[in-house]
Amino acid sequence: MPHKGRLPAEEKAKIVEEYIHGRMGAKAIQSEYGIGWTTLRDWIRLYKVRGVEGLIPATQWRKYPPAVKLLAVEEYLSGGISQDDICVKYDISDRRVLRKWIEWYNGRGDFKHPNSGGAIYMAKGRKTTLDERIEIVSHCIANNKDYGSTIERYGVSYQQVYGWVMKYEQDGADSLSDRRGKRKKEASMN
Repeated sequence: MPHKGRLPAEEKAKIVEEYIHGRMGAKAIQSEYGIGWTTLRDWIRLYKVRGVEGLIPATQWRKYPPAVKLLAVEEYLSGGISQDDICVKYDISDRRVLRKWIEWYNGRGDFKHPNSGGAIYMAKGRKTTLDERIEIVSHCIANNKDYGSTIERYGVSYQQVYGWVMKYEQDGADSLSDRRGKRKKEASMN
């Protein structure tokens, strides 16, 4: 009977143990419980690392120190070890987390700029000239839309940079001029 909704951690543990001890194969588990191989593989990894506790759905995001991220990614990139094995070794909650780290590392080369609770993205905006906005947008786009470094370098807010980049990509540099308080031309009001 396929499961509907979430199974309790104890039920997941029972299914994992059935598989680990060879009492049920992946196909039998899929037909009886409606659980796919990817899900079963994730449960097995979590069970091996944390036991039944690992099968309880998380209520908040786990935080990992930059040193752990760097070790995990460098070990994976050096070859010879799978993403699953890296996740087990470093107690990473999901392979998608590791893949995100790899993507980040390949783009930046380090983890020295961790998200500091949003502080950098909550910086207060400042007034800028049209030339400054064009320079800021050019820098952001040239650096693969790295909003964090753009914010640090120019001292503007995330909202400002994001808005300017969107306007620039849609309508070009002319769209970055500040038109607040300007009357529309009569020809455009019709």
